[in-house]
Amino acid sequence: MHTKLILRIVGLLLMVFSLTLIPPILIALVYQDGGLDDFIKSMIGLFLLGVIMWYPTRNNHHELKIRDGFLIVVIFWTALGFAGAIPMYFASNTFMPPTDAIFESFSALTTTGATVLTSLDTLPHAILWYRQQLQWLGGMGIIVLAVAILPMLGIGGMQLYRAEAPGPVKDSKLAPRISETAKALWLIYLGLTLACAFAYWVAGMNWFDAFAHSFSTVAIGGFSTHDLSIGYYNNVDIEIVAMVFMYLAGINFALHFTAFRNMSNRPYLSDPEFKVYTGILLIGIAISTLYLHYKGFYSDWTESLRYAAFQTISIATTTGFTNAEFAIWPAFLPVMFIFMSFIGGSAGSTAGGMKVIRFILLAKQGSREIKRLLHPNAIMPVKLNGKAVPDRVISAVWGFFSLYVVSFIGLMVLLMMLGMDQVTAFSAVAATINNLGPGLGDVSTNYQTLTSPMKWVLTFAMLLGRLEIFTLLVLFTAAFWRK
Repeated sequence: MHTKLILRIVGLLLMVFSLTLIPPILIALVYQDGGLDDFIKSMIGLFLLGVIMWYPTRNNHHELKIRDGFLIVVIFWTALGFAGAIPMYFASNTFMPPTDAIFESFSALTTTGATVLTSLDTLPHAILWYRQQLQWLGGMGIIVLAVAILPMLGIGGMQLYRAEAPGPVKDSKLAPRISETAKALWLIYLGLTLACAFAYWVAGMNWFDAFAHSFSTVAIGGFSTHDLSIGYYNNVDIEIVAMVFMYLAGINFALHFTAFRNMSNRPYLSDPEFKVYTGILLIGIAISTLYLHYKGFYSDWTESLRYAAFQTISIATTTGFTNAEFAIWPAFLPVMFIFMSFIGGSAGSTAGGMKVIRFILLAKQGSREIKRLLHPNAIMPVKLNGKAVPDRVISAVWGFFSLYVVSFIGLMVLLMMLGMDQVTAFSAVAATINNLGPGLGDVSTNYQTLTSPMKWVLTFAMLLGRLEIFTLLVLFTAAFWRK
């Protein structure tokens, strides 16, 4: 374990993160409604902290090992969660206790979208921008952004990328060098963000709200500048823009890159994960629309389709925007949405959940085991797109699923021990470990009423889900620390 090297890298990353406070400072200067001094002091403090960590270790040069990569990712995400809370804690207009500020910061960076803030419409523009910007940075992963520039500082980044990249297959590259891969991902990410912001503006948002919501839409975060979320606008055009870009952000970014490079839609049409992802959303929309109309919850088909389509895409992709109170919808629909969030979006996307590709592999493996009961001696490889999937990948998927379920149950039981009711505990853990945001029961609209211990448990769940279980839990094993 190269402690000095880790301190050097984390110090550099903290200095880089401090510079991301410049946009909120500019927003505070433009709108003059508070937050300027808070962000300036926070930026200076974080930059100096980074310098203190980096300067004594600046001449330390070693090759990063796999363990170092895992440790740096976890340390940095944890440090960043606490650092990101500083401007919100010291903001004079929010009056947030430390636990709430840390919860809000981790929720933003992990793109969960669970909030403890109320009266968003009255908060300073700088604070609102900052929350959205944190989600945008966390969406693709600030570590991936960092590995694009670390080579210029003499630091290899493959170990960081392996620990940070979402999904079961982490060694595929879009370009020969990992730095080029990171840059390609961010170019796609930036392009989608700008296109989304422009589309929101054309649909009726002002420029501030358009950019703020594009950050959380493409990041699949769900934070809004209004208490009523997208429902604040009551605008079908805005909802259509949100649905389109939530859908696009839930697709593997490697597919976007390949399709753009080849100027063809074939990469999408030939990808099994994309087909299943799209099929799940369409089935969810159909069921929701039919049931809402059958129960007479809305007056006509078009209204049922409008709200059903939006909420299905929002919850299934783990975005968490709302245009209606889906928690009060009839019968099984709210629970169905929560279960859809467990599947989440595609691997290599900004979505949370277990990822569609794992769902596919689990289903195929389950089918194979049933067939083996009838043909115990047959050789039946699990195939994906015509190619056999290595048994090591299948084992990893089953291991991930097992840890996901065990972690979910453990966190849910812990919350119930702390006094939370069953429905709220179930949905709160699901909403945080899946990086979804809104839940059911007491957390259907806000997490403010929860006790501090409950918020700390859910903060851990957010980080666990964002780092996809293994990256965080591997640090709790004796083998990781054994020389």
